[in-house]
Amino acid sequence: MSEEIEVNEDLMDLNEKIAKGNHELFRKNGIFTINIMGSPGSGKTTLLENILPKLSKLYRITVIEGDLATQNDADRIRKTGVSALQINTGGGCHLDAAMIASEFKKADAENTDLLIIENVGNLVCPIEFYLGEDLRLVVMSTSEGEDKPLKYPPAMLHTDAVVITKTDIAEYVDVDVRKMKDNVKKVNPKARVLEAGKVNGVYSADQVISYIKDEQKIRCAGA
Repeated sequence: MSEEIEVNEDLMDLNEKIAKGNHELFRKNGIFTINIMGSPGSGKTTLLENILPKLSKLYRITVIEGDLATQNDADRIRKTGVSALQINTGGGCHLDAAMIASEFKKADAENTDLLIIENVGNLVCPIEFYLGEDLRLVVMSTSEGEDKPLKYPPAMLHTDAVVITKTDIAEYVDVDVRKMKDNVKKVNPKARVLEAGKVNGVYSADQVISYIKDEQKIRCAGA
């Protein structure tokens, strides 16, 4: 006779408990943590490649990369001179708090001021899982369409800021960036909307860098 196992604790409740433990650990070590989410190909890793060189002059940074497979993104991050750890979910569509807790044990916490988590490429599942972060950023590219914010309202409602990437190709994919911003605000008027893309052939994400610096000061001062 097979034994029936009763699950008494909701998985989301368990994730929340572990996430709160992560948050306490990060704060204890003076670490500001960002969770970056977005669809595959939205430009999350490219954004990081371009903001990390400037941010690393101000903070000691560790990046945790989440993907189904490969070390590709972690390798790209390491080329910027920043420490990177890779989590492969093997098919899972998101990172959870337990994965972060386990991987963070490999990090040099004493030499980390800023922890950036690049979640698995997905605009649905990752939104539901708190990892212990201080700040959430959702990345959307113009090539995904100006109505993307309206199609994925939970992602808009549960983020602090939205970064619209690939702004330099907006006209070629028939997207009005202003309308895309307005669509974000229709769902979440409180969300900050930032831009990143090439200007005269050079990638620019100064708005994102300034926002991270400002939020780090505000949130860490109130810790």
